[in-house]
Amino acid sequence: MKIDEYYYNAIDLLKKMIAIRSVSREETLLADMLEDHLKKMNFVPSRKGNNLWISSREWKEGKPVILLNSHIDTVKPVAGWTKNPYVPEEIEGKLYGLGSNDAGASLVSLLSVFLLLTSKEQDYNLIFLASAEEEVSGKEGIELALVDLPPVSFAIVGEPTAMQPAIAERGLMVLDCVVEGRSGHAARNEGENAIYKTFPIIDWFRTKQFPRKSDLLGEVKMTVTMINSGTQHNVIPDKCTFTVDVRTNELYSNQELYNSIVESMENCKIEARSFRLNSSGLPSNHPILSRIKLLGLKPFGSPTLSDQSLMSFPSIKIGPGESSRSHTADEFIYSTEIREAIELYFKLLDGFNFE
Repeated sequence: MKIDEYYYNAIDLLKKMIAIRSVSREETLLADMLEDHLKKMNFVPSRKGNNLWISSREWKEGKPVILLNSHIDTVKPVAGWTKNPYVPEEIEGKLYGLGSNDAGASLVSLLSVFLLLTSKEQDYNLIFLASAEEEVSGKEGIELALVDLPPVSFAIVGEPTAMQPAIAERGLMVLDCVVEGRSGHAARNEGENAIYKTFPIIDWFRTKQFPRKSDLLGEVKMTVTMINSGTQHNVIPDKCTFTVDVRTNELYSNQELYNSIVESMENCKIEARSFRLNSSGLPSNHPILSRIKLLGLKPFGSPTLSDQSLMSFPSIKIGPGESSRSHTADEFIYSTEIREAIELYFKLLDGFNFE
């Protein structure tokens, strides 16, 4: 397999991506550039919002479908950048720029391997999807595209994992909670202090352990992260609101956990902002695990969220770069990591079948 041309093209494309601001919900210019890029490669990309996808040219009905996905949006640059985040800069094997590690390197590597894999007969059809709004779990992101795709049998989601496969991923559910009391003057023994009523409820969230513990992701984790109450120092607060960050494992759906929490709770109104971002886990008998073992890769459970949470089909998360570099000042990717990613993605999927 000669990958030099694909590798150099991937680096060039990543530099173009870095040079275009693509903060979440502001990806239009980058999506326009990628659409033009795919057209110059003689593809007819489909587009919905700022989500773009292309399919195998030799599409054959009846074959299973593998989806290759990564995202085009970035977080906003943090204050500590010493370089221009929108000027790609190569120094001693590192390519600096916002989105280089998360997740531009994954996206250009997956596009390269899409081209490599579809240049020969495979036992599956292939779709490459560049999605938007991943960093904010936005509703104008991958969900828009998934409803227009044919049924997907398996997906690879490109995120920086040092090219080790995350075969399970935590989900997220955010709870907004309200405890009500009765106001009164703080100098007199009046009212019902909503803050005091909240203490045992917060302690319940801190100490509660759900029985199903995942081998890969551990137990469900609940953390109270915000609290607000009171109007002034001499008024007994009649309301206390707080927010709970719930990180789920693949053994519970968000809806199931929400129902259990509400049933256990008294004197507290609880609303979930969304049930969309569920945990995911690969079935223990999935055939991709044989490839993973053959290649000497080390499966793990990921604590961080990605577009996997919006996929109803089996998937793994794997990509070049390190998660620890994401969302940091002077973000970078090693050029060699992109070459290695193209080679490993190819080994993982070339000749793969679902039997």
